[in-house]
Amino acid sequence: SNTSSNMGRFSPPLLPLIYVTFCSIFLWLCVSGEPLRHNEDLSSSDMCLPHSARVNCSYLPLEFLECDKPTDHRGNQSARDDEGHGCVKFGGQRFEDVEITKVWCSVLDGIDCCGERKFLRDGFPCIKYSGHYFVTTLIYSVLLGFLGMDRFCLGQTGTAVGKLLTMGGVGIWWIVDIVLLITGSLTPEDGSNWNPYV
Repeated sequence: SNTSSNMGRFSPPLLPLIYVTFCSIFLWLCVSGEPLRHNEDLSSSDMCLPHSARVNCSYLPLEFLECDKPTDHRGNQSARDDEGHGCVKFGGQRFEDVEITKVWCSVLDGIDCCGERKFLRDGFPCIKYSGHYFVTTLIYSVLLGFLGMDRFCLGQTGTAVGKLLTMGGVGIWWIVDIVLLITGSLTPEDGSNWNPYV
């Protein structure tokens, strides 16, 4: 009974002191335990915290990004190897023929994310369109192929003039070009793909 009377006498002043000490330690840990330095620029490249609600910028969908066009190395494989991305050639008739490359993407203004706001993203096909339509070129080839209109349309001016002067190679060149066009061997001179819509 003597012990219980001693505890009752010392407990009221001791509890507020323990509470104030605990709160001070907790506040000190919250303020001094920041993962980032105060002089670091948070808007450009802050670290992604594991349990943060902010998503890593590199995981954003394309709707929130502005991406450059693939770099055209114009057949120079060593330049592509040095840079690490870009296209050696554009186009391809089959899926396996089309190169896949990385391009530089930057996050649009007003989008809040963590990590680098400019980065390389993979998965872009080396395809470019320059106004060539397959159906239009095929109609030119069937109806006006003996005048070389199909090759003029594809930008192959030299062979088009030869086809015009020989009246489609007396009809043989005309038929051969229709077959080449249908099988995918006759394509635009600039290496671009056919536009998907007429």
